Amino acid sequence: MITKYVAITLTAIAVFLSCENPSPSTVQSPWNKVEVILSKIKAPDFPDNEFVITDFGADSDKDARESIQSAIAACTKAGGGRVVIPQGEWFVKGPIHLQSNVNLHISEGAYVRFSTEPDDYLPVVLTRWEGMECMNYSPLIYALDEENIAITGRGTLDGQADSTNWWPWKGQERYGYQEGTPSQLDALNRPALSMMNTNEVPADERIMGDGHYLRPNFIQPYRCNNVLIEDVTIKNSPMWVINPVLCENVTVQAVQVISHGPNSDGCDPESCNYVLIKDCFFDTGDDCIALKSGRNQDGRNIARPIENVVIQDCVMKDGHGGVVIGSEVSGGARNIFAENCIMDSPNLERAIRIKTNQARGGVIENLYFRDISVGTVKEAVVRINMHYTLDGEPDKHIPVVQNIYIEDVTSQKSEYAMLIDGYDNDNPVKRVVVKDCHFDGVKEPSRLQFVKELKVEKSYLNDDLIEGGNL
Repeated sequence: MITKYVAITLTAIAVFLSCENPSPSTVQSPWNKVEVILSKIKAPDFPDNEFVITDFGADSDKDARESIQSAIAACTKAGGGRVVIPQGEWFVKGPIHLQSNVNLHISEGAYVRFSTEPDDYLPVVLTRWEGMECMNYSPLIYALDEENIAITGRGTLDGQADSTNWWPWKGQERYGYQEGTPSQLDALNRPALSMMNTNEVPADERIMGDGHYLRPNFIQPYRCNNVLIEDVTIKNSPMWVINPVLCENVTVQAVQVISHGPNSDGCDPESCNYVLIKDCFFDTGDDCIALKSGRNQDGRNIARPIENVVIQDCVMKDGHGGVVIGSEVSGGARNIFAENCIMDSPNLERAIRIKTNQARGGVIENLYFRDISVGTVKEAVVRINMHYTLDGEPDKHIPVVQNIYIEDVTSQKSEYAMLIDGYDNDNPVKRVVVKDCHFDGVKEPSRLQFVKELKVEKSYLNDDLIEGGNL
């Protein structure tokens, strides 16, 4: 039985009980910024024009891609509107490329299946792959330098990825990889891209695509403004599912993501400003929501943080983490607010997760979590790790992780309440406030290493009141 007296390595953690730590009223006040952020996030408006793909030759018995692109072109030429994929079964042999002022509407009862042939996603386009810029296979739905774009409707988008096509490229047997077949791990593939990133090779010279086995993401608006993704169900992605990059004013709302493949993150806004993720459901093979800002040199050189993000009323089932910051977060992360979410699955490893390492750099700060209901998680309710998988020069770019506020979080079953690993005594995780939380069904003492200014207020661990610095 865990008591309220948890052993913590005294040389690894400095706990302050008073002095300059924010008062409860000060801890509450940053939530006032949520309304300010939301006031700046506006879903795009579209003219009352409608372009149904069947009017452009679409037939459920053949590839609909050309008809969809023709409808998109006509819609843009007319000044914008809604391109409608009606009820029925549709097959798309290759990517859909959105244009400005187009709402791609997947009608209720529409089921859109995408090709799993890699050659269908050529020629290569400018993209980010795990936070690194390159020319790679087109994402299944893609837009570059567009504005006022949307994907809406109660239909389904199915990437059809599984252990017979995209997923074996991960290089793991559980996803269908067989020894002797190519994967992203081969020297000319992911390692080559990482080296190009380290050497700061220009993005347009990082030619991947055919022969490099780097899977495309499902939906990626790149350098776009005013983006809406609403109501759709998205299944079976080759890799990351929703990945806005370098975008401004993004709304992801009432979306259902179900994808259990490798790196099947649900929603990964990357280097974006003003983002709302609301009323969504995630059941994934990786992190449910992961906020990112580029990997290593690319993230630092582009220097665009992920910032001003509001996450509300979402449900998370399976995944590596519920609400996550990192690990590709070299551009920094700040002003993140998550509230009123439910996270519950024996296959959900952590609820709140921050992951980075000494090759990333960047400042992660001002993270606020409240009213989070956690049923079962496999490992920890809160996991902060400054030693996450290293893939660069060690000790060169030690990140800053600070100002994390966790309030009214309840959990029913976990191995740990908290696992925190700062970098060292000179680079700890700084200023963590835990207030009015209840951690029940906890099996092991929290492990807290290299944490400075941890404050626990009016919280309970297995029915024991914990305050001060004990957890």
